[in-house]
Amino acid sequence: MAKIKPKQPFLKRHNNIVLLIGLLLLLAGFYGIMYNQDDEWVMTEDGLLSYPELEEIEYSVMDTDNSNSNYTIKAISYKSRDTQVNSLLTIPGITNNSTSEVPAVVILPGAGVTKENEHGLSVLLADMGYASIVIDQRNLGAVDVEKDVMLFRNGAEPVEFLMVYDALIASDVLRDQPEIDGSKIAMLGSSNGGRFAIIATSIDDSISGVIVISTSGYGSDSIDREDVIDRAAYDLYLSIDPDNYVGTISPRPVVMIHSLNDTIIPYDAAMRTFEKAEGPKSFGTVDGMAHGYTAAMYPYLESGLEEIFA
Repeated sequence: MAKIKPKQPFLKRHNNIVLLIGLLLLLAGFYGIMYNQDDEWVMTEDGLLSYPELEEIEYSVMDTDNSNSNYTIKAISYKSRDTQVNSLLTIPGITNNSTSEVPAVVILPGAGVTKENEHGLSVLLADMGYASIVIDQRNLGAVDVEKDVMLFRNGAEPVEFLMVYDALIASDVLRDQPEIDGSKIAMLGSSNGGRFAIIATSIDDSISGVIVISTSGYGSDSIDREDVIDRAAYDLYLSIDPDNYVGTISPRPVVMIHSLNDTIIPYDAAMRTFEKAEGPKSFGTVDGMAHGYTAAMYPYLESGLEEIFA
């Protein structure tokens, strides 16, 4: 168990979420709030998410594909809270009769992206010598802000918290594989998945570092607390903003990669998040308008993983 500290149909999702949260903060009625969460999840004094303990992992291997000599794919379903999370585990082939355990990566796709659609990244990592597990995020990463505010206000675990939890359990599933070096696990997320990757890495000290592609925080520090009407919406906003977590990852590496003219998440927003990170950190800029991984990002991905697993 890990050591834990106390698509295109979704264009402009980032901006829509920020606008919707802003409306909730400024227009919703006031509620007296007591977040009666149980011991399964807690909020720190800084208003951030923490998991005192993770549940014991339970998973089953649904299928195994050994048709490619360079890697093995296993379809795994694992239990996370009240649901089964489907994933694809990819393990690089053994070369030169080596039996060494390999580092591994948890891959969190962007909103609307399935594990199958993101599996090409797993193959790329396998060619580099890294294992990985890519998951189907709840609701395929889509966020219902109003529902999460309601859950949070009533002391229930918001879906966005559960997405972070799913990532943490995925890291423990990796550690349970005999081919994998459990001391070398990294998080890698794209777009909305990158936000959850940052939060999960901050929460779990045993994660070696994080790489995020085409992502940013929400800039919650731009809201004046004195202007807040709905405290539940405000407190949830703070607790899911990667900007409030990225600075706590140090001394583990933070690697951000972004297209200069990304049409979904602005480059400047990513830079603001990067500025909040402590060292060691690196930022890879590529030309173009692409949102998500492109071949031009390969050098930054390769060097970032080398730094994390050094």
